Amino acid sequence: MSLNPRLIKESFSVVQPVMAKAAAYFYGRLFAEHPHLRGMFPPAMDVQRERLFAALTRIVWSIDHPDGLTVYLGQLGRDHRKYGVLAEHYTAVGNALVATMRRFAACMWSAEMEAAWVAAYTAAANMMIEAAEADAGVSPAWWLAEVVDHDRRTPDIAVITLRPGAPLAFTAGQYVNVQTERWPRVWRTYSLANAPRPDNLVRLHVRAVAAGWVSTALVTHTKIGDSLLLGPPVGTMSPPDGGADRDLLCVAGGTGLAPLKAIIEHVIASGRRPNIHLLFGARTAAELYDLGDLIRMEASYPWLRVVPVVSEQPSYDGLRGRLPDVVRRFHAWNEHEVYVCGPPDMVRQTVRHLREDGVPAARIHQDTCLEPV
Repeated sequence: MSLNPRLIKESFSVVQPVMAKAAAYFYGRLFAEHPHLRGMFPPAMDVQRERLFAALTRIVWSIDHPDGLTVYLGQLGRDHRKYGVLAEHYTAVGNALVATMRRFAACMWSAEMEAAWVAAYTAAANMMIEAAEADAGVSPAWWLAEVVDHDRRTPDIAVITLRPGAPLAFTAGQYVNVQTERWPRVWRTYSLANAPRPDNLVRLHVRAVAAGWVSTALVTHTKIGDSLLLGPPVGTMSPPDGGADRDLLCVAGGTGLAPLKAIIEHVIASGRRPNIHLLFGARTAAELYDLGDLIRMEASYPWLRVVPVVSEQPSYDGLRGRLPDVVRRFHAWNEHEVYVCGPPDMVRQTVRHLREDGVPAARIHQDTCLEPV
């Protein structure tokens, strides 16, 4: 049975426009055939269906790039350990997935196409199982972490410092899934806002969003002494290599600052001295929630330039505008290593502008959030 990327992509292109319906069918079929699996998922499935869509999209369109896909699937397999996923569960998921593709790509489905999906899923599942089994001997499935500081910077943004009960090995730029006692089995991803530290503390920047179960709990209801669960660190947006000598541009929208601040801390700790421009954007000056700490960093490291940007406050006397447009007001960035994080539309527009202005794609770093299925 051989992998056929063309057939995988052709059939997925047919299903992609109706993916919301396909994802609902997938979970309905999975739970009907294996009712005991329902308890592994959160009560509300809307976000879960979106995560399935995001993961499938990333896997399908990366199928021609095995190195990156192997890293992603390994992270996904390790992350699924926190749900209690076992090797035998992958068979049930694979059967439901193939049945879903068969139903929603019926207009073009064939025995050859079904064989291609079975081969692709089997290969992906094996990578995930192997990564999970290798991780099981050296790392916990999740970490219990104590809240040691809760700093509510604005009505809807909090900076939370955690002390994991066991060492949490991670790379600056990565993120973790977080579960609160208030919402069991509901996990949400948050970037780690600091580089690894000797004291093992980690920091999260959290914005409460409308109807956000976990974000609202973290900002509004969490207090010092509470416990959170953390999944294993994931993500592929990593600091520049030790030997890299390029200057850096970091473009952060809102709490997208978190992983970029971690990367800047990593560069500082490495002893390198590249010029770093950090463009930190928000709608109003009040939402520049971490500006005080950034200014202190800038004062200690003169090769770091912090540029606050406000988009929706005409009275603001600093730099105003949308981040994608403000990036273009400076000199060319095509010799820089670039990191972009924030709201999806801001990231897409900024990356598009940078590419149009000649920045090679290989030097633009962003991370499509790895959302566990």
